[in-house]
Amino acid sequence: MKKEMQSRFAILIFLLLIFLVLTFVITISVGTLDIPLADTVKVILGKMGGYELNVDNPFSNIIWQLRVPRVLMALFVGAGLAICGVVMQAVVQNPLAEPFLLGISSGGYLGAVFYIMLGAFIPVFYTELGIVFFAFVGALLASFSVIFLSSYKSKLSTTKLILSGMIINAAFQAVANFIVAISGSYESISRIAFWTMGSLNASKWESCLLPACTVIIISAYFYSQYRNLNILLQGDETAVTLGVNVNLFRKLYISIISLMVGLLVSYCGIIGFVGLVIPHIGRALVGANHKRLIPIAFLLGAIFLMIADCVARSLLENMELPIGVFTALVGAPFFAYIMIKKNYSFSN
Repeated sequence: MKKEMQSRFAILIFLLLIFLVLTFVITISVGTLDIPLADTVKVILGKMGGYELNVDNPFSNIIWQLRVPRVLMALFVGAGLAICGVVMQAVVQNPLAEPFLLGISSGGYLGAVFYIMLGAFIPVFYTELGIVFFAFVGALLASFSVIFLSSYKSKLSTTKLILSGMIINAAFQAVANFIVAISGSYESISRIAFWTMGSLNASKWESCLLPACTVIIISAYFYSQYRNLNILLQGDETAVTLGVNVNLFRKLYISIISLMVGLLVSYCGIIGFVGLVIPHIGRALVGANHKRLIPIAFLLGAIFLMIADCVARSLLENMELPIGVFTALVGAPFFAYIMIKKNYSFSN
């Protein structure tokens, strides 16, 4: 039975890897300007091999300078949010937990608002990456405020963590909305609104490296922690009985999640539902064992966000939908379908 499960898991991984590659190539080819798949493959292979193939220059520039970085960013952001959702649900022991539970989104929102509204008065920070810096700082400030509040004068518990996240989320969002209300112009408000709904439009080669390295390293780390995550999912009493320092690992894992989600939010804005839906789809496929769930969630998250971004930028002519809106529109009914049709236990 165990060998049969392992072989099924290996087949599933293999199929998802093939689908990932196909999705990567197809989503690069599809857009407001459709490019033949053969030309896309030629350009990618030619650039990777360090030589130019016989492809029209306009296609080459569009593929390599615009679409490849954007699709790569979608791949790693989707994978990263999915991994954070898996870990967060294990740490909090709640199937409704997701990466933005700790107020990270409101912290990033406040940082972005501060930059957009007041960044012009701070010339040293008024650069292309200024909004990334301020959103990242805001996200980290919010998440570490939650950790401090939930563990102040007592051990960190899941209930206090969730309540602290709600408090910090409300407080940061109120401050951000106050800044918008007193100093916002139509142009700045439009920019803020688009950022809060998520976008990969600003993705470039130089902006892909840090998110990619961060997601790969942290995902590998959490994969090495699958035993602790399995134990945490069973509850605090079981974890303590098995010798796991619940308080220590909970703080450590939440801090790491905060770093990764804060970084992703700072580059792409708030993209919801990926970290909530993908872990449940993964559990429906392979169960709750994190040794199998983490790689499956990584691949599913990457595939899902690449497809979502492709549809969001090509569904309407001469208009790009915010990707966060599209993931919510697709994710909500699909999540409901999974919960109704798939009978599985959250922790088994």
